[in-house]
Amino acid sequence: MARRGEFQLIAEAFAPLAKGDPLAFGLGDDVALVAPRPGEHLVATNDAMVRGVHFFRDGDPGDVGRKLLRVNLSDLACKGAEPLAYLLTVALPPDLTDGWLDAFAAGLGDDQKRYGIHLIGGDTTKSELDLVLSVTMLGSAPAETLLRRNGAKVGDRIYVSGTIGDARLGFLLARGKLPEASTEDAQFLRGRLDRPSPRLKLGRRLRGIANSAMDVSDGLLADLGHICEQSQVGAELSLAAVPFSDAARRVIHVHEEEQKSIITFGDDYEILFTAPPDKGSVIAAIGDELGVPLTVIGTIVSGGPVTVRDASGAVVPFAQAGYTHF
Repeated sequence: MARRGEFQLIAEAFAPLAKGDPLAFGLGDDVALVAPRPGEHLVATNDAMVRGVHFFRDGDPGDVGRKLLRVNLSDLACKGAEPLAYLLTVALPPDLTDGWLDAFAAGLGDDQKRYGIHLIGGDTTKSELDLVLSVTMLGSAPAETLLRRNGAKVGDRIYVSGTIGDARLGFLLARGKLPEASTEDAQFLRGRLDRPSPRLKLGRRLRGIANSAMDVSDGLLADLGHICEQSQVGAELSLAAVPFSDAARRVIHVHEEEQKSIITFGDDYEILFTAPPDKGSVIAAIGDELGVPLTVIGTIVSGGPVTVRDASGAVVPFAQAGYTHF
């Protein structure tokens, strides 16, 4: 059965996602208007997802839509920005059905309500290769307290929110591995892979407290390296201090070798940040208030790359720090 044409697809699947934002013009024009909050600046980010690279070919289309929004929202979260709206570009291969697209749009709609944003524009085009999805997310933040990668200071404590490694284990489960995981643990770990939680409230609370921040997308070790490179500092990271969920700990107990791989896999979308030691009590209070664990995993030092140490203090070698696209 033939798929809907471009303009019918936009009208039926995507235009409803623009309702509620009068500056989107119902997706009926070439542009939309976006106004940052008074006294703040517009913040923009873009992430793309490719079928077979960023999500499974048989993945739930609603979860694909949710993850597409959430990975972009995570970029705003680690900057301390408030989301405003987004633009969507889809490059559609011939095998994609109307049913898939409707379920994908429904996933976007669910998360629009959750995070208080609307679709305001984008592009729909044909792909001769595979499905490519891209979101440009727009937010608003005061420039003077924008959290960036380049502010880490020697002596800062290194923190990470939530838990690390669940996405890696969820990925292995999706590939038919880790058969000994319980049904409950498997559902939790797959959920962390397919439906990450952008820490928007936490990011805003860290403004004026953290010296640097970014989200964990390419792997904890690699992303800490990005902060160090931009800040021209080094880091000492304690492998034993990296926080794991109860589900992950139960799997690691059986597969101890995964302890190293899960801090280089990425897709965690937690906030990695640094802050002065005297902010410790304030940060702990924020974590308690939001119900988000905030764990000290190391210290910023002068010079050098990121050094990882085990519980005995011995250096742990890593052949690769994180995910690379090429």
